[in-house]
Amino acid sequence: MAIYEFEGRIPCIGEDTYIHPTATVLGKVSIGKGCWIGPGASIRGDYGEILIGDCTSIEENCVIHARPNERTEIGNWVTIGHAAVIHNATVRDYAVIGMRAVVSDWAIVGVWAVVAEGAVVCQSQEVPNGKIAVGVPTRLLEKDVNDEYKAQWTHFKEIYVDLARRYPDGLKLIQP
Repeated sequence: MAIYEFEGRIPCIGEDTYIHPTATVLGKVSIGKGCWIGPGASIRGDYGEILIGDCTSIEENCVIHARPNERTEIGNWVTIGHAAVIHNATVRDYAVIGMRAVVSDWAIVGVWAVVAEGAVVCQSQEVPNGKIAVGVPTRLLEKDVNDEYKAQWTHFKEIYVDLARRYPDGLKLIQP
């Protein structure tokens, strides 16, 4: 894994958090305990600050960044799908950000809110708690996140917390 200090800005990594060897974490970044950071993820706190809560999964090739002297905040038990981009935004607890979705500057994604695959949450846009946002730019669906969805996604989130425990011993590089 590539964890870098930048001009005195040092990442802080929580207990039982797994960071893949090809992921990059640099600068003023705080990652909570029990998180899973996938291959190719880039979490860059070079001139902004990144805060990531506990038990959050940042899947392959995600990019997380913040504007100068500003902050990106990601809560606890958040799932950020493959190749998503979170830039200078707030993503609250239990949110699900779909694959290749973008959450842009000063946007807020609420508790248990969902941003669908490929959706773009534009600057300063808000996805309220328990709502589902789809499209480019996003629009809210009429239906809310229900208990069945929460149960299913709680299970998926627990899988990644378990992977964070298993990867340090279970992942082996095989040389040709």
